[in-house]
Amino acid sequence: MYTPEALLDAVLRQLRAEMSEVLVDPWFTNAEAITIQDDLFVVEAASELFRDTLTNRFTNNVSDIITGLMGRPIKPLYVFGPEADSWRLQSDSSVYAGYTFEKFIVGNSNKFAHAAALAVANNPARLYNPLFIYGGSGLGKTHLLFAIANSLRKKHPSYRIVYIKSEDFMNEMVEAVKTSGFTDFRAKYRQADLLLMDDVQFLSGRQSLQEEFFHTFESLFQANKQIVLTSDRPPKEIATLSERLQTRFESGLLADVQSPDLETRMAMVKSKANNLGVDMPQNVVAYIAENITNNVRELEGAVKKIAAINGLMGSAIDLPMAQNAIKDIFKERPGLNPTPTMILEEVSEFYSIPVDKITGKARNKEVVLPRQVAEYLMRELCNMSFPEIGNILGQHHTSVMYGIDKLTQSMSENEVLRDTVNDLKKNIQSK
Repeated sequence: MYTPEALLDAVLRQLRAEMSEVLVDPWFTNAEAITIQDDLFVVEAASELFRDTLTNRFTNNVSDIITGLMGRPIKPLYVFGPEADSWRLQSDSSVYAGYTFEKFIVGNSNKFAHAAALAVANNPARLYNPLFIYGGSGLGKTHLLFAIANSLRKKHPSYRIVYIKSEDFMNEMVEAVKTSGFTDFRAKYRQADLLLMDDVQFLSGRQSLQEEFFHTFESLFQANKQIVLTSDRPPKEIATLSERLQTRFESGLLADVQSPDLETRMAMVKSKANNLGVDMPQNVVAYIAENITNNVRELEGAVKKIAAINGLMGSAIDLPMAQNAIKDIFKERPGLNPTPTMILEEVSEFYSIPVDKITGKARNKEVVLPRQVAEYLMRELCNMSFPEIGNILGQHHTSVMYGIDKLTQSMSENEVLRDTVNDLKKNIQSK
């Protein structure tokens, strides 16, 4: 019987024999085996680029090797970022040891949220229940969720800890309805000692989902069980969120996580480099921290890439090497600073609608969708607030919130629309 780590080692030995080390090793750099579950072997890649390359180039070969080693059909699943985090927490160990309070870099932007999470870990369901952490993508919200889980797992090994993203909660609910497994579905969540839910903003607009989660929330709260939630915005800004859920979310403690300042970003880079055993010059640390400003995961990805080049190629870590490394990580988005004007022009060209129509007051069908797309992309690419977007588009901020939520819901249900928006996003990032 293979452990995940031993299975990855065995796969790589055989893969090198079949394809050569030169073709294999660069792409499996810093790859980490997470878990073997049912017919999947889950492996974390070093970056999004590595994940996509591993999926496209190696899936079939690796699947054949694993199936031969394990004696049953198993496919590899390459993951990165929050998806990897989710798999770690749901693996046999149920805890990802890398996300702890000790490894969380505290700065002015996150110290309140960190203190709140630590208080919950020390006194679950006594001080702040629920704890609602909100802020932009990649700023450490999920790290705090897992840190709470890790801390409580050590203190209370028998704790039933459940982590789920709101979209996955919806998918599980739909599947439970189809398979008549609703009793088991409800038991999984309502018998938890600690419920961690990521991205609750995706509950927006889904009434049946909100209804089910409300009763889950009430069941846990009444049983004095801890609930921790994250979102990209505070409850009052989640459009079409039921009043009773908003009230419940606001009844505990709200803690925001903001973009880290330069000093904190530099500390994060140094910490990640030390964890990887890399001696990183101060000018390289400063370069990374100065150029990646809004996303902690991107900071970590840059350090991982530099460490990989240093280890594989023997390249000295200096400023030119770091510049090339960062450029490679973001080669799908070399333009790091998209502007609202760029977004409006791209959306206008794609939909063949003049910019002044998109920014005007018209609400006809031909204009509404392009306007929602522009709103969504400004939020995603420019990290703009709802009022800021509203000022550009001549819309009230509540209309912007509703438009973004409506488009997000439509994208989850319409693959063509989702691909269209993602293509527009890539086009804008490549300019």
